[in-house]
Amino acid sequence: MTIEPCNKENIKKIVDGINNYNLNKVAALADNWTSLEYVAKDDNGTEIGGILADIGYWNGLEIKILWVKEECMNKGIGYQLLKYTETIAAQRRATIAMLDTFDFQAEDFYLKNGYTPIGTIENFPAGHKRIYFSKILNIEKE
Repeated sequence: MTIEPCNKENIKKIVDGINNYNLNKVAALADNWTSLEYVAKDDNGTEIGGILADIGYWNGLEIKILWVKEECMNKGIGYQLLKYTETIAAQRRATIAMLDTFDFQAEDFYLKNGYTPIGTIENFPAGHKRIYFSKILNIEKE
């Protein structure tokens, strides 16, 4: 056996392999992954925030990155990006959202926005913790 860096074909083979395995175990609820990627811009057209997320085969919204420019924090930009993405995801039949953050990033923000901590890695990075969150999406009741 050898272990080598991946090329694009290797990456496709790996992704297809895990998807095929998973879908043979649990049928997909959606035909494909749907990217939800949005940028927030100020009046001058400068990027001040953004969110990168996907809805997967089982209708879960996976938030990979939510970023707000530091000088624009605490002005509702992150909230608007999050709510917009949750709403679009729910309209596309997503039923749950999931993400991770660090205690020095946005732990309190996600707690205030209805996310429940479901797991923690302590002392990662040293002196901090990584927190995993989920939230049931039910936009009609909000």
